[in-house]
Amino acid sequence: MGSVKPGKEDLVNLIGKQEVGDHSIGAPLYTGIRSKQHTYGGTDSWTHTGTDTSSSGIDNPSFYKNVVTGQEKVFVLFNFQPFLEEVDTFQVSKSEDVKDGDDDNDNDSVTGCPRCVGAIQNHLGDLYTSHKTVIRNIFYVTLLLLYIAYFSYAMYFRFGDEGSVRLLVVTALVAVGLSVTLLMELYGTKLGICWRHVSSEKTKRKASKSINIFLSVGTSIFAVVYVIVEIALKTPRNLVSAGGLATLVLLFYIFSVNPAKVKWRPVFWGLMLQFLFALIILRSKGGYDMFEWIGERFAEFIKYSDKGAEFVFGENYTDHFFAFSVLPVIVFFSTSVYILYYLGVMQFIIRNVARFLANALGTSPAESLNAAGNIFLGQTEAPLMIRPFLSKLTKSELHAVCTGGFATIAGSVMAAYILYGVPANHLLSASVMSAPAALAMSKLFYPETEKSEIESSDVYKMSKGPERNIVEAASTGATQSIKLVANVAVNLIAFVSLLEFANATLKWFGNRVGMEKPNDELTFEFICSYVFWPLAFMMGVDTGDCPKVAELVGIKTFINEFVAYTALSTYIKNAQNLSWYEGLAHSNNTNITSGVFNATWRYDNGDIVYDDLNITLIGGVLSERSVVISTYALCGFSNISSIGIMLGALGAMAPSRKSDLSQVVVRAMIAGNVACFMTACIAGLLYEGEL
Repeated sequence: MGSVKPGKEDLVNLIGKQEVGDHSIGAPLYTGIRSKQHTYGGTDSWTHTGTDTSSSGIDNPSFYKNVVTGQEKVFVLFNFQPFLEEVDTFQVSKSEDVKDGDDDNDNDSVTGCPRCVGAIQNHLGDLYTSHKTVIRNIFYVTLLLLYIAYFSYAMYFRFGDEGSVRLLVVTALVAVGLSVTLLMELYGTKLGICWRHVSSEKTKRKASKSINIFLSVGTSIFAVVYVIVEIALKTPRNLVSAGGLATLVLLFYIFSVNPAKVKWRPVFWGLMLQFLFALIILRSKGGYDMFEWIGERFAEFIKYSDKGAEFVFGENYTDHFFAFSVLPVIVFFSTSVYILYYLGVMQFIIRNVARFLANALGTSPAESLNAAGNIFLGQTEAPLMIRPFLSKLTKSELHAVCTGGFATIAGSVMAAYILYGVPANHLLSASVMSAPAALAMSKLFYPETEKSEIESSDVYKMSKGPERNIVEAASTGATQSIKLVANVAVNLIAFVSLLEFANATLKWFGNRVGMEKPNDELTFEFICSYVFWPLAFMMGVDTGDCPKVAELVGIKTFINEFVAYTALSTYIKNAQNLSWYEGLAHSNNTNITSGVFNATWRYDNGDIVYDDLNITLIGGVLSERSVVISTYALCGFSNISSIGIMLGALGAMAPSRKSDLSQVVVRAMIAGNVACFMTACIAGLLYEGEL
């Protein structure tokens, strides 16, 4: 590099730097700007000797002469304009190393095969540059034709099994996604312009309002009729969940920041979308089978992390199940998400879900995009998509962003819960259903009173990450998961230890007044079983299971959802073990016992004791209905420890809003919890067993 120190009258701004050759032999390339003197390497001085004014089509070349060696150079400048202010130093760069006095001989020394290869490389590079679009299109069309040939033969060779259905579904989804993306790139701008010219803003608002009223009335009538015919007359016990739903909405309205400013459109459509979505999953055979299939494929996918865990930790990695089996799932899933981001798949899904939520609920683009992102990402990752706009959000929008993070879980953590035996299909549906519920409860608890300053066109411009290829994206995803893995591990160590200490302390106080075994001991779970009993009952949990579910809700709220799901998995495994035990009475397996085997059992202070085997199921079991409702109720990051995480993350992204965040974050945590409970109420209203 060399420096150029131009006089004030010679200052220019080089917009497009161009490489030009040596004036005498056209060898070493320089990039320069017009000035009276150039210094290269701190030694040679170049003096302007003249300008060729006969050239056409380019800026006139300027000639320079080295006052020491007598060597001449020419600098051709393209696209320059005068500077408006003083500049200290300009850089003059050279494309290859040149030693003093040797500039004219470099290219002459390259002969034979190397020179021929270099010429071929340059020619091929120029050819690709000039025909880049055509070459890429040919490549993509060739890949498409090859895949069509493969797909056609695969369908012909073996059709009807699960694998063929999987191939068909994935191909159809990818085809639809690519078609929509291509059409929007080609005609999206034209369609937007046409739509703006078709009618005025006033007409469009009037039409939108009319459509909203029509759909609201129609869906309301459908929901009421369905609840009366299919639930009230057939399973009236489920109406308890409807009562819980109404109670939570009423309480949130009473304790709203500004009840007079509540807009009921987001509340209504948030609950209605939950209802319709749950109807498809829990009451439709096709919908139930579809989500069960997706859940099975998801569980199958995350099992591939076992190979990585086995490679790193050895064949006995399952001896330490959580550390060496559960945490690697988080790494693997985080890597997969980053790859999908690099490919643009995540942006496509999240952008369109956000647009749907914004149009249906009438919420702003920023809060809708964050809510859509929370379906797949964590409470600190999703806000990164709207980071440039955080400083401009209204307080209600900030509250909605926080609520969305509290009401949902990250996909990587959800994958870990599946390993614990939590139903994958219900976890997936809970994560999706909580997104509209979060917006509904947020707008009820903290209504919008300001006008958003952010344009939708700016929000939905979701660019790819900085990764240059898919390998770098995978590596970045794995690296970024380190913080999440460490966060999960250290929080579990800390809070499980604190819970044990709290229980030991409470037991000590309880023993002083006679609360000791074999009766109930005073513990944190025991207190929660009474405090949250009414909530568990309102969600539709079987009466006998209410204390246990209340314990889970308390653990989730005051400790975290990971500990709560771990406790839930104990009940699930106990139920599976009990089913196995009862099945032995009808089995011909004589290796277990000889003589009479009745497979009877009894309760002993809440535990299940087998009469025929020396096995005790600590804590007993939950009914299938209670397990499903608990799965929905626990599906969120809404706990006290997450308040600090949320404040730290959003405060770092928008330092100017720390004060506003501290004012809304506690209410947002409560709203996130209630959004999860609302989802559980909807599940309790519609659940009638496995389809």
